[in-house]
Amino acid sequence: MPKPRSTKTTAALAGSASVFAALGDETRLRLVRRLCHDGPMSIAKLTTEFAITRQAITKHLRVMGDAGLVRSSRHGRENVWELEQKRLAEVHRYLQLISKEWDDTLGRLKDFVER
Repeated sequence: MPKPRSTKTTAALAGSASVFAALGDETRLRLVRRLCHDGPMSIAKLTTEFAITRQAITKHLRVMGDAGLVRSSRHGRENVWELEQKRLAEVHRYLQLISKEWDDTLGRLKDFVER
């Protein structure tokens, strides 16, 4: 019989759902990768590897911002976007919880089958 999810896991799921929804788009995943690799940058620099408009990139960044994945700050006349490391760490911890639950479930299945 499956173990009920812990309150901690359920709370992490509720808090992380918007992040996973935001990351469910290839363009946004590429933006995360780019910001991870190259660090904070402006829309002008971010769009150099994309075949879409700056306005489209801005919309994607706003979705990611609403999920807490990125933030912008004004530097002169430009907005510079950067990843929210704390938010990514929270989501990483949630994925570790899921992984542990899967490992525990597979362990119980193995024990059951071997009996």
